[in-house]
This record gives sequence, structure tokens and C-alpha cells, in this order.
Amino acid sequence: MAGPRLPHAALSLKQFLQRQRVLGIYRTMLRTIRQVPHEMDRKYLRDWARGEFKRNKSATDQDAIRMMITQANNHLEELQKSLALARS
Repeated sequence: MAGPRLPHAALSLKQFLQRQRVLGIYRTMLRTIRQVPHEMDRKYLRDWARGEFKRNKSATDQDAIRMMITQANNHLEELQKSLALARS
């Protein structure tokens, strides 16, 4: 009797951790967007974020994924700084 087998599409530990990181950035970005005061701006930013993450969903090149993670973090930081400035 054969032992349990992983599905062909199983992620390596590195890929799994990277995926969790991307999902965390996505969730944080959507939570931050909820703080935007104007509904039209919120909708625009939400659609933009969803589109970007969806467009890059099938990326497999590790260097490209790391670059996209860095860009997403930069966009998130910019958005958070803009919101902080708007509040003060």
C-alpha cells in the first residue's frame, strides 16, 4: 500500500510562505483602503488593487514575485502615509 502523496500542484514551503505574505499584503491593503474617506476613491483603489493582484496571480518567476511584493509594500506605505497626512 502506498503512503499519502502530495497533489501535483502542492506548493513548496518557500512558495507557501510567499503566498501567505502576498495574501497578507492584499488583506492589509483592502483594510487600509476602507479608511479612505471618499466612496469614489475607495472604489477606484479597491478595483485597482483587486485588478493588480488578479493580473499577477499566475506569476511563477520568483524574482518577479519578489519585485511585485516590494512594489505592493511601497504602494501600501504610500497609501498609509497619505491617509495619515489627511487626518492631521
